[in-house]
Amino acid sequence: MADAYEIFLEGLRRKKGLDLTGYKRPQMERRINSLMRSLKINDYSTYLGVLEREISHWRKFLDTLTINVSEFYRNPSQWQVLEEKILPDLIQASRSLKIWSAGCSTGEEPYTLTMVMMNRFPQINFTLSATDVDDEVLNKARMGVYNEKAVVNLPQTYTGRYFTREGSNLIIADEVKRRVKFMKHNLLTDAFDQNFDLVLCRNVVIYFTEESKAQLYRKFYSALKQGGILFTGSTEQIFQAREIGFSLVSSFFYKKGD
Repeated sequence: MADAYEIFLEGLRRKKGLDLTGYKRPQMERRINSLMRSLKINDYSTYLGVLEREISHWRKFLDTLTINVSEFYRNPSQWQVLEEKILPDLIQASRSLKIWSAGCSTGEEPYTLTMVMMNRFPQINFTLSATDVDDEVLNKARMGVYNEKAVVNLPQTYTGRYFTREGSNLIIADEVKRRVKFMKHNLLTDAFDQNFDLVLCRNVVIYFTEESKAQLYRKFYSALKQGGILFTGSTEQIFQAREIGFSLVSSFFYKKGD
């Protein structure tokens, strides 16, 4: 028999179209209960009613659960490997790259990659899709307005060339914005596009169940071209990589095929 938490998840799925069943229960339940306590709500059915009626609480709920923490050039040493080894190898195999930033949050990751491509490989054609399950963060990504903290790791070459200052904010250049196509997409439930040269999914799956992770990595494998690369986060080692068909080419970079 389903308990109150499971009934709440089913209500979310039916009434709000949000499926949290693939996420680890302890972390999700702890965050949801914390939000309920802040509103002095003691039962899930009452909280579900609030989420249906109040858009501000729904947005706070999504923001709390999806952990939208991002920054430009996150983990610089990994970006250096991408620039100096991974991208040149991909370009040698194909002069036009199809790229996907999965779970892009507020846009720092796809915009970073766009700047890298424009600065380091200006002659190479590429398409870059960036997706997230949260409409609010996608809207922020499309606006392209960031604070100083977001660009702390970004090389000054990029901040000087691709941003303009407006008060305490930095606004990303239109030439960068135009290269990224932002779309809503649920990694756990929606179909994947195919034939990608490079997929970035970093610091996204750490709250997924092991079963959901395994399914997701297999779907990424199918979405990549032969020889394509999956770039994961620094806490997201794929333990069953060989079994799926990936080979590890560098830490956090997995290649489809040998």
